[in-house]
Amino acid sequence: MAGGKLRKDKPRAGGKAASSAAAPYQGGISFHKSKGQHILKNPLLVDSIVQKSGIKPTDVVLEIGPGTGNLTKKLLDAGKSVVAVELDPRMVLELQRRFQGTPYSHRLKVIQGDVLKTELPYFDICVANIPYQISSPLTFKLLNHQPPFRCAVIMFQREFAMRLVAQPGDNLYCRLSANTQLRARVSHLLKVGRNNFRPPPKVDSSVVRIEPRKPAPDSNLVREFDGLMRICFNRKNKTLGSIFRQKTMLSVMEKNYKTLQALHQSQSNLSGDSKVGMDGLDFGDNGDDLGMEIDDGGDNEMELEDGDAGEVSEFKEKVLNVLKEGDFEEKRSSKLTQQEFLYLLSLFNKAGIHFS
Repeated sequence: MAGGKLRKDKPRAGGKAASSAAAPYQGGISFHKSKGQHILKNPLLVDSIVQKSGIKPTDVVLEIGPGTGNLTKKLLDAGKSVVAVELDPRMVLELQRRFQGTPYSHRLKVIQGDVLKTELPYFDICVANIPYQISSPLTFKLLNHQPPFRCAVIMFQREFAMRLVAQPGDNLYCRLSANTQLRARVSHLLKVGRNNFRPPPKVDSSVVRIEPRKPAPDSNLVREFDGLMRICFNRKNKTLGSIFRQKTMLSVMEKNYKTLQALHQSQSNLSGDSKVGMDGLDFGDNGDDLGMEIDDGGDNEMELEDGDAGEVSEFKEKVLNVLKEGDFEEKRSSKLTQQEFLYLLSLFNKAGIHFS
């Protein structure tokens, strides 16, 4: 959230400043850390973000969490118009007060509401300093937006940002990295220290550029790819041979496989709505993709495998044959590139095994 100047707390008797969960704004508005309201106080940083966004004079700009409007003004200077989505009604009033009666007023549209529940209008580019707790759902809401936009330049918590841009072999390479990079080119633009905000957050931040791929990958591929990533990054430092030997995993995959086979026999063309998903699998996903994957880093792979080594089901053999065909059995998800994951997915699909 970009906003205005803040005044210091007046000292209490004894010389100590009053402690508060909210930092007061010069105009009387209090900013709440619990709501992710951390105001950019460095005007040079605001200018740098706008410059690196590459806004064109014909662009409609989406801003999320405009606060009191410091970044908003710079966006209005650079683009054709700005659509600002703000949850806090106090900030909405402040924006209206700030721009009412100015040449900017007819080029600014303010939408009050939760951005995750708001149907977003058309926009060419998104520039935002967002509450960090909505980072993952907002990223994928934007990537799902139609028609596709040109790019998004967003301030994230630094760890989340580094997960977005992580490459195979990096410690932070994860399901979030793979899923995002399937759908967009992601690049790191700026590291932003916590002292550039008031009140300062507990973590450093980074500005990331997200450019949706054109043409966008097929929606069925996106779902299948995510289903495979849920499995592969469950224990990203284990071998794929070990991961796909898990008894519970094989049981659910086999049930899904047999259901699909039965549907294929009864229908000449299987519709997407008829597919049975992998929603029954629970791989410890925390829902926001920011938490570290659970991985003890060891190589004691027997704990993950089917307990009866002497009995190999036909389906288990099919799965292991897929891994052997692509030479994936001894490889680890933490080292695989996007192209390798896509190749693995194609081999599973060729064998009639699906993940959505």
